[in-house]
Amino acid sequence: MEHIVTESANHPAPEATALSGAEWQRRLEKIAADPRMSEENTTIAKSPIAVPLFFAGLVATIVSVISGFSMSGHGMHMLASIEVGLFTALAISLGGMFWVMVFHSLNAGWSITLRRQFENLGSVIWFPAVLLIIIALIEVISGGIMLKWIHHEGYNHLLHVKEPYLNSSFFIIRVLVYAAAWIIISRCFIGWSKKQDETGDRRLGRKSRRVAGFAIPVFALTTTFAAFDFLMSPDYRFFSTMWGVYYFASCGLAGASGVAIIAFFLRRAGKLEGLVTSEHSHDLGKLVFAFTVFWAYISFSQYFLIWYSNIPEETAWFYNRQEYGYNWLFWVMVIGHFVFPFLLLIWRQTKRSLNLLAIMSVYMIVMVALDMVWILRPMADFAATSVDGSSIVRIALDLVGIFGILAMYFGLVAIKVSKGPLLPLKDPMLHEALKHKNYV
Repeated sequence: MEHIVTESANHPAPEATALSGAEWQRRLEKIAADPRMSEENTTIAKSPIAVPLFFAGLVATIVSVISGFSMSGHGMHMLASIEVGLFTALAISLGGMFWVMVFHSLNAGWSITLRRQFENLGSVIWFPAVLLIIIALIEVISGGIMLKWIHHEGYNHLLHVKEPYLNSSFFIIRVLVYAAAWIIISRCFIGWSKKQDETGDRRLGRKSRRVAGFAIPVFALTTTFAAFDFLMSPDYRFFSTMWGVYYFASCGLAGASGVAIIAFFLRRAGKLEGLVTSEHSHDLGKLVFAFTVFWAYISFSQYFLIWYSNIPEETAWFYNRQEYGYNWLFWVMVIGHFVFPFLLLIWRQTKRSLNLLAIMSVYMIVMVALDMVWILRPMADFAATSVDGSSIVRIALDLVGIFGILAMYFGLVAIKVSKGPLLPLKDPMLHEALKHKNYV
């Protein structure tokens, strides 16, 4: 009976790694002999659309920048649109990085066959991180485009009080710290994971678990303050202590959704057959569903507290958006970002079908992008004094700016996925993922 319990339970990795050297080698040989672990099933050639997608995004971004600076009043508009794409891409990579750390911390055996794709999303974080540095430098050099607090005329008591934090030098230092922290964390985890593929060294898994315990607080702080700096400070009068968690909810949702989309394309290409099943899709769907609900909980809690306290500096943030042309987007967030996906994702079959889950995941990433539009885009309109061009021109500029960044990002992700095995080949918990089954 004890043997049966041991075989069926999801025991944490320390027990798995307590095997003797000979026992560990036998386990590796057994896993390697599994037909599902063939090279044909666990690797994929570079996608033919990856490079063209990246260059299409690059061209679109260049067009967006040229249009923004050549049309009167559209510089801020252009930057807001680019930042929408940037913070959507950043949310996907931060979410991937977050889930990698959580899986290591919790010894999550079921996730092993999917974890490499979370690592791939996290490893591409260098792209939005570098863009974040570039935008920060543009803001400081230009005297503030989206971030009006960088340069202001006359005396402003509020900015004077906030000056120890809202000043150009400290701002640049913070952005460099965010980028460095994210890139180092992502490089460490995917580096150790790929080295373990080559060596089978179980100590690398234990190192990942130890480091994850320290990296999660670093992730939490850097993500929170990056959200403060770029998403909240464009309206420096507004403040919310829930803002970092609000953006984090989008990160967790976008990261899980991104992996669901990648898994769909890999399975459609005939890869990971028997390694990513409806059981894994079910658990991945639970993550997407959970963070859909979590985002709604944080959003409602923030809105309710601001409505209840009725402080002008806080209520103006929502009032301006609802009264000056963005009320439709408010209802898109309520219904499209929560009610509609809640009703579909709560259905068990949606989570167990990788096809349906991928469709819902694409939809949720679109909702995350619209959430960034809700946050950033109105600031350009509120600050505009004179704008050339019709509303169609402005919408086109929005779409080109957002598409440009996301196309480059997804092109880089597609290239990254093809570089190396599609799952950790010698993870001590891989045997659990190979026989994973849901009972709820």
